[in-house]
Amino acid sequence: MKRVALAGLGVVVGFGAALGVMSAKGADDASAYRQLDLFSDAFERVRANYVRPVQDRDLISAAIQGMVSDLDPHSAYMDPKSYGDMQITTRGQFGGVGIEVTQEEGLIKVISPIDGTPAAKAGIKSGDKIGAIDGVSIMGLPMNDAIDKMRGPAGSRITLTVIREGEKKPFDVQLQRAIVQVGAINFRREGNVGYIRMPGFNQQTAAGLERAVRELKRQIGPGIKGYVLDLRNNPGGLLDQAIQVSDDLLATGEIVSTRGRQNDDTQRYDAKSGDIAEGKKIIVLVNAGSASASEIVAGALQDHKRATIIGMTSFGKGSVQTIIPLGQGGGALRLTTARYYTPSGHSIQAQGIVPDIQVAQGDESAVPKLLQRGSEADLRGHLAGEPVPKQRINAPVIKPAPGKKYDDFQLAYALDLVNGTMTVASATEAPTNTAAARN
Repeated sequence: MKRVALAGLGVVVGFGAALGVMSAKGADDASAYRQLDLFSDAFERVRANYVRPVQDRDLISAAIQGMVSDLDPHSAYMDPKSYGDMQITTRGQFGGVGIEVTQEEGLIKVISPIDGTPAAKAGIKSGDKIGAIDGVSIMGLPMNDAIDKMRGPAGSRITLTVIREGEKKPFDVQLQRAIVQVGAINFRREGNVGYIRMPGFNQQTAAGLERAVRELKRQIGPGIKGYVLDLRNNPGGLLDQAIQVSDDLLATGEIVSTRGRQNDDTQRYDAKSGDIAEGKKIIVLVNAGSASASEIVAGALQDHKRATIIGMTSFGKGSVQTIIPLGQGGGALRLTTARYYTPSGHSIQAQGIVPDIQVAQGDESAVPKLLQRGSEADLRGHLAGEPVPKQRINAPVIKPAPGKKYDDFQLAYALDLVNGTMTVASATEAPTNTAAARN
């Protein structure tokens, strides 16, 4: 594995230190002290006069969240619980039963079981509702608390009371917790092409890609024609993993640069020699759900002409968030500290990666408008972007031919590109100039 060294970003070490910096700046920052006095006055009045007692930590937490969340859509304050959950996600694994959930009518509803986990093996289905855990009702319990109850050491047992549509009464399912992989890479052979699905970027991602390529080479042998890297609906994740994945597939050149508030905040990350795909053809699939780290990979491979990007314009999140811990047990800030730029110097912020070949899945227009996935440009308070060159957005959009049905038209089209054949029946439509309309 090739290694990429990342320079550490500055960390705010405490409120007092920040005040020390302000005092050193002189009279121009005197107003900051007056504003802090205003906050102190409001804090005291709320804690003394609100209709019921409120914990000081809750007031401070809400104040920090309000301060940070108003900056842009991706900056936020994470309390200690949220910070801990984020660390679990980035590590890529935890002990649990393996279900993705939401909350509905006071109960926990299963979005989907994760393949290969205890929940999937026990027959838990999408749409099931969990009414109790170990015989104790969870009606009205906050979702994070319910998730905590379902997580636990691998090998420990848990009983879920399941409410399923079509069943006359709830029933119990006994499970043994196991290590659940979050965002694990999936791969399979598609004839002489290797298909690699990358759902996110956590600490396991680059190693997962390298393992997938090794296995696909072994399965297919010297006749392997290339790879399809599926980054659709990949929301991003860790910057260093996006850099490592790009480095694995590039033999040389810049991967990405980040530019912060000051000129000396600029950092550039370059690929080292070696391409684990050994120059074989690569097709990268993206759509409106591809964001952040996945856009870094797509942009790097596109600019170096190492891969052909197909699909629909990506989300357009071109900013970098730094996790800044706030003292012992104080949670952390997720703070936007830089924008990132592709090797050509292009910022995809609020614009997205425009595919080399625009290929629609074919069912986008059937999705109700309220359920359609938006873009960075649709988020209130997003950082402004730069115009996209017109020649990159005026290409026609390829879609399935009328009357033709495909399980996955975009993937079928990508496999044809790798194989150098055209087996899918397609049609074209005029460009919508969606990217040009983003600001």
